[in-house]
Amino acid sequence: MARDYYGLLGVAKNATDQEIKRAYRKLARELHPDVNPDEVAQAKFKEVSAAYEVLSDPERRRIVDMGGDPLESGGGAGYSGAGFGGLGDVFEAFFGGMSGTGATRKPRGRVQPGADSLLRTRLSLAECAVGVTKHLTVDTAILCDVCTGSGTNGNSKPVRCETCGGAGEVQSVQRSFLGQVLTSRPCPTCRGAGETIPDPCHKCGGDGRVRARREIAAPIPAGVANGMRVRLAAQGEVGPGGGHAGDLYVEIVEQPHDVFVRDGDDLHCTVRLPMVDAALGTTVVIDTILDGPTELTIPAGTQPGEISVLRGHGMPRLRSGARGDLLAHLDIVVPTKLDAKQTDLLRKYKGTRERERAEVMSAQSEHNSGLFARLRASFSGR
Repeated sequence: MARDYYGLLGVAKNATDQEIKRAYRKLARELHPDVNPDEVAQAKFKEVSAAYEVLSDPERRRIVDMGGDPLESGGGAGYSGAGFGGLGDVFEAFFGGMSGTGATRKPRGRVQPGADSLLRTRLSLAECAVGVTKHLTVDTAILCDVCTGSGTNGNSKPVRCETCGGAGEVQSVQRSFLGQVLTSRPCPTCRGAGETIPDPCHKCGGDGRVRARREIAAPIPAGVANGMRVRLAAQGEVGPGGGHAGDLYVEIVEQPHDVFVRDGDDLHCTVRLPMVDAALGTTVVIDTILDGPTELTIPAGTQPGEISVLRGHGMPRLRSGARGDLLAHLDIVVPTKLDAKQTDLLRKYKGTRERERAEVMSAQSEHNSGLFARLRASFSGR
């Protein structure tokens, strides 16, 4: 007696393919051994899986509608196949169609996009400031000039892979904690492409690309900094089968400068000043990166460690007309060797400043006395 496959799934005989599939998924979630370990449920799960496998096949469903049983006519092998197909659809229900016959797959094809590439280039601070075109040598994959990417020899054509039948993958049955599971892996013959080349190109061996060394002109914009990457579109490796080339990224390695230290868009330098120039004020000339010799005014009475700023004389901001600042850190130099005349002049100057020095020392003494008094009061109050 033929089994009631429609009854096993709980659908009418005129149910659509979507209704059958929806009913099976619902039952599979309830009866799957991982969810329901009961032996009765497992037996029911096998029957439901077999029913779905039969009714999802138009030819087998036609046999059922005529009153027959395709599994009985097909023997035990037919039931085994149904069980594996049904289990595959359970994976589709739980994991989004990544295993089993329920998933729709396509071979990946021979033509694939190329990989991105990375090069590093060293730039001086001046080159980072003004921008430069660097001529780089790169070893990469380029389009085969004999087959122009087709991978075939002459007028030959790719053919469907005999191992996988053009699917790009082969299937096998493995045992797991779920029982017997149908798994898929890329076809070892065509490597997932779904087709092979019986007569490959003699230069590239069917890959559609060859390794070569070529020169690339890389335009580096003004304002780049250490670690930044400049993207050159479609200048990377050509893909298998002559696929679209990837991108080439040029990473900047900024070399240290003898005078300037970079901090973002600002530049820092140290300017040494004689004590007299710091006291009287002066003008010094700094050889800047972009503007050449530039005057910096030092006001009278400048103290050690002060910073004088040249606005807009730093590094350019990337893709912007603005610029950072140049900050001059002032180092006051005290003379170590004086002749007799210089010593006499300094002593005379010191004499004119004795009253001021006494006032400074008195103020300092009062400050210290007050500090010590506060400290004593603090300790005595404990």
